[in-house]
Amino acid sequence: MISDKVYSTYIDILNWELVPAMGCTEPISLAYGAAKCKEILGCIPTRIVARCSGNIVKNVRCVKIPHSEGMTGIASAVVLGALGGNSDKELEVLCDVTEKDIENTRKYIAEDKCEVKLLDSTSPLHFILTMEGNGNIAEVEICENHTNIIRIEKNGEIIFKKAFSAHIETPEYGLLNLDSIKEFADSVAIDDVKEVINRQITYNMAIAKEGFDGKYGIGIAKIITESYPDNTITKMKALAASASEARMGGCELPVIVNSGSGNQGITASVPVIVFAREKGYSEEKLIRGLVFSNLLAVYQKIYIGTLSAFCGAVSAACSAGATITYMCDGSTERIRSTIENTLANIPGIICDGAKISCAAKIATSVDAAYLAHKMAMKDASYVPHTGILQATISETISCVGTIGKDGMKETDREILKIMMNGDECI
Repeated sequence: MISDKVYSTYIDILNWELVPAMGCTEPISLAYGAAKCKEILGCIPTRIVARCSGNIVKNVRCVKIPHSEGMTGIASAVVLGALGGNSDKELEVLCDVTEKDIENTRKYIAEDKCEVKLLDSTSPLHFILTMEGNGNIAEVEICENHTNIIRIEKNGEIIFKKAFSAHIETPEYGLLNLDSIKEFADSVAIDDVKEVINRQITYNMAIAKEGFDGKYGIGIAKIITESYPDNTITKMKALAASASEARMGGCELPVIVNSGSGNQGITASVPVIVFAREKGYSEEKLIRGLVFSNLLAVYQKIYIGTLSAFCGAVSAACSAGATITYMCDGSTERIRSTIENTLANIPGIICDGAKISCAAKIATSVDAAYLAHKMAMKDASYVPHTGILQATISETISCVGTIGKDGMKETDREILKIMMNGDECI
């Protein structure tokens, strides 16, 4: 029997994690910080300096910003947030941007009033924004989480500050484990999770359908459906990929994120929704499945960290595959096998920044996770201590996280160097 503490904590985790975001979360985080900094400054800034960690640079450089008419890059995200953002909307900060704001942003950037610098930081998600105007200087610093402001200053006076290493007040993620997640998904009162899960279904399927007609990116969903048989796995891959491609391509529809990532929110949910609908499962079974998938995705991600060289589509797709096994009434052992089969196959996909090709990585990861499910349902699984697989599923997940968070740090630096191509920052 799951304890009251675990039950309430898991509810809190779902409500904390499954929030709406418009566009890729890194440029949106910059826009949020810029809107807050301009609010502190009290006027339109005459000059902006944005100092950003390498992973922020990597994840903002190539992705299109929503409500921007196709703009990309750090300067665009920061200036648009400063000129047209509403910090009260947090990760939907750009929802009220006007055509005039976009025009003014282009002009501001053309006049070279926003300088971007690389920030040497031990945190992958870290940036400092400095704005000047009317003889005043304001500064906002965000670290570790997309909306986690750790410092606000105006004219050298500290308005707000907390330690760089200060714990972000979040639910107790340490209570997550596979057995408890399954027990919670089996027993949770549907009314306790229905609102947050139905919002995820509505938002993420809406953007999947929006991206399906091919007007974003290269139209990967149509290519997938035209190249493979018309079956459930093809639909799962195509719709998950189309949602990502629309999001990376500047679509203005919001996405419900998981672990701070829209692509991970899409990957952990859309394949599960498609599978359940193809099989004619009840609404309750789908909701329980998405509860399982989202919590399992968060469980894996806490070991990897927010940003790294490890592609988050892998862990999110792994969760979706395990959830399909769960919804097919697979045993706990078969669910474990689905996770292990996925992580034995594709743990090495790198993250080389946010862009439309993330959609292809999602399709590949979903395919691998579905294969892992099929293997598990036939009781075919890879044994412990082959490769990175460990004796228990918790040890395997922890080791994969260590590889992504610590082992791939140098990979992350090399990726950034290649992407920047010798420039200090782009």
